[in-house]
Amino acid sequence: MTIEVRVPTLGESVTEATVATWFKKPGDTVAVDEMLCELETDKVTVEVPAPAAGTLSDIVAAEGETVGVDALLANIAEGEGAAPAPKAEAPKQEAPAASGGGAGKSIDVMVPTLGESVTEATVATWFKSVGDSVEQDEMLCELETDKVSVEVPAPAAGVLAEIVAAEGATVDASAKLAVITSGGAAPKAAPEANAQAADGKAYTATTPGKDVEDAPSAKKAMAEAGISRDQVTGTGRDGRVMKEDVAKAVSSASAAPKASAPAAAPRAPSPAEDAAREERVKMTRLRQTIARRLKDAQNTAAILTTYNEVDMTEVMALRNTYKDQFEKKHGVRMGFMSFFTKACCHALKEVPEVNAEIDGTDIVYKNFVHMGVAAGTPQGLVVPVIRDADQMSFAEIEKAIAEKGRRARDGKLSMAEMQGGTFTISNGGVYGSLMSSPILNPPQSGILGMHKIQDRPMVINGEIKIRPMMYLALSYDHRIVDGKGAVTFLVRVKEALEDPRRLLMDL
Repeated sequence: MTIEVRVPTLGESVTEATVATWFKKPGDTVAVDEMLCELETDKVTVEVPAPAAGTLSDIVAAEGETVGVDALLANIAEGEGAAPAPKAEAPKQEAPAASGGGAGKSIDVMVPTLGESVTEATVATWFKSVGDSVEQDEMLCELETDKVSVEVPAPAAGVLAEIVAAEGATVDASAKLAVITSGGAAPKAAPEANAQAADGKAYTATTPGKDVEDAPSAKKAMAEAGISRDQVTGTGRDGRVMKEDVAKAVSSASAAPKASAPAAAPRAPSPAEDAAREERVKMTRLRQTIARRLKDAQNTAAILTTYNEVDMTEVMALRNTYKDQFEKKHGVRMGFMSFFTKACCHALKEVPEVNAEIDGTDIVYKNFVHMGVAAGTPQGLVVPVIRDADQMSFAEIEKAIAEKGRRARDGKLSMAEMQGGTFTISNGGVYGSLMSSPILNPPQSGILGMHKIQDRPMVINGEIKIRPMMYLALSYDHRIVDGKGAVTFLVRVKEALEDPRRLLMDL
């Protein structure tokens, strides 16, 4: 039986791709989901897995050819007579035999496509243990890359017979993660058989509070609070400790009465005692990437920051007047971010170099605004992009920001949603920041920092009045943006916010 290998769905607005590399040649034996070739589009790199086991009989689209969606790439001859028994099939016979059923079929769980330029990932959490029954598309484990978290679903229903890559292991883009036995009984002794982790430690069945990878933010919070893992009750999946659990444990401990004890004489702790109270936690890939990109921005761009302040009286009054009607009609709350986004879009039209980027010796001016909105998550700072924000209404902007924010907190953002931004807004005010100097998000040339609104005495028409004021900070690349342009941009944002009618009149 011949199985056709066709071009998979390439993504929104992508209609063709180029065959970059074939990993197999005609006559080679292939296993299910084994990577056959790699396609390149103008946005991402796509790996094409084998839809069935067998022998690659012929290649229709050679390297360098341009193919459309659903085009035929190759043919696989399926069945025992097509080629000698595939080597990859040998270990698959062990899992059904171990189950005692003999009728089961082994299915490999492979690392899914990780996206453009991502070649490896770390196994963060297994949601299932060896011997557990799984449904098709049920989440088996979670991978962490240097950009996003990726959940791996079960390709078929059955029993998790083997875990190949334990928690903490680093796997490449074509690695096998586990083996599922479909159609067989659950292995009884399998949960006792431990898979070896990358560091040589045994991986055992997950039990609440033990061998569960807690959230990185929770580990950091426990280290800062000086409390142990045993003092915290995890409410996450499989007893995983989340940041909120640590906060509850700390508040409970502080509320408990403490027995008075005589003050001991001060004594300098020894280095060994200090070391015993330290906790060393490996940086996540996302945190490593954030650190690298921020440092690269400082090393590459000539970053300068200019400041101004804005009177938020009119924006707050307008928001209070229409927020109920706005939410009733559009189904989303009216916040300040839509005003700032609109104000920035208007200012970018007047000062286009803030919306441009440097490419070698060229300056690339963008005649559109893809607005990046920085969002804090337990894993770190991410910047989802609202595309064509300059063409959107207030309601559309608020809906997009709310949706991106939810996906960011849930770790569901795709890499495509964080690429292509031309300008960024960062709101440190939600955390209480009064003033800061934001760092550029390369290759962008500008980023606006918002801060907390604070009542301050201001002189208005010769009288001292209390006004809600906010400091604004624009960090820009001085290689492309001059001081005049940066100050003009910030003044235009200030004017639009202090008189929102200017936004309606495009002034």
